[in-house]
Amino acid sequence: MLEVLVRAPQSLEVRQGTIPQPGAGEVVVHVSRAGICGSDIHILHGSNPFAVYPRIIGHEFAGTVTALGRNVTGIATGDRVVVDPVVSCGHCYPCRVGRSNVCANLEVMGVHRDGGFRAFVAVPAANVISVPRDMPFGLAALAEPFSIAANVLDRTGCGPEDTVLIYGAGTVGVTVLQVAKLKGARCIVADIDEARLERALRFGADRVIHSVRDPVPAAVRAENDGLGPTLVIDGAGIPALLDEACRLASPAGRIGLLGFSDAPSNLSQQEVVRKELTIVGSRLNRRLLPRVVEWLADKRLDPQGMITQVFAAADARAAFDLIEKEPERTLKVQLDFS
Repeated sequence: MLEVLVRAPQSLEVRQGTIPQPGAGEVVVHVSRAGICGSDIHILHGSNPFAVYPRIIGHEFAGTVTALGRNVTGIATGDRVVVDPVVSCGHCYPCRVGRSNVCANLEVMGVHRDGGFRAFVAVPAANVISVPRDMPFGLAALAEPFSIAANVLDRTGCGPEDTVLIYGAGTVGVTVLQVAKLKGARCIVADIDEARLERALRFGADRVIHSVRDPVPAAVRAENDGLGPTLVIDGAGIPALLDEACRLASPAGRIGLLGFSDAPSNLSQQEVVRKELTIVGSRLNRRLLPRVVEWLADKRLDPQGMITQVFAAADARAAFDLIEKEPERTLKVQLDFS
């Protein structure tokens, strides 16, 4: 079977591997589609601080169950599934309070343990979520990136009364946009790229801001009766945006952070306290894939236009090259392992 391995930073290999056998409590999934995420690029570059090498990457994948390990119930061979890549211990403090996505013993498939860029993968049965038989695998594989958006908007409490400012119109920004619209919010997207802003409009943005031509603080000043956005999501992961977000957010506003930069951010304590702002970090997802699958099945989310290219798994190197060399042509690139 084919698998895609990052042996060390800057070293991507497509090679033949061995079909795994399921352990107790595991199932084997024949992967059909797997999406390439920015974090996969970071692992390839050596800039993901959590990655352990060598590593079979990939954490956005869907396919068919082909084998069951001992003590597996509620799942059958032939089931079509998407896999939640977040593996938690279930007994540490974060797990006990329902925050398994920041488990003290966290392992993420494709980062800490081998992931889904391979034709067959053994995963914990607790991490597979059934999808309808008529749901295309490409659509099912989008459930994981949408769970990231669902998590940050759950953490910040997005609802119909909100005016949401989203920094960045890449994959993260576009998924946050669609989930925020599903929740009834007014959505403003800021980016420096005209084509990405046009794409955000197609995915439902109420307003877009070209932040080079039109500085964001001035552009959003009149929103929410002159108080500014009630919710700000940094989908760009730029540390300098935190100070700006605090200054332009409405009193009683919330700020959601998704970036993983270790660079320090300026922060005005006075702004945070004066407005009683809530600043929230959001990592991965907190068992939210079943909810996202429901949204996809009910067509409350209809994001198939996000899949811009599909490559045969054997051509993974070309897929990565396209994302890095011509990012303006891509939104979500998937690999076909079927």
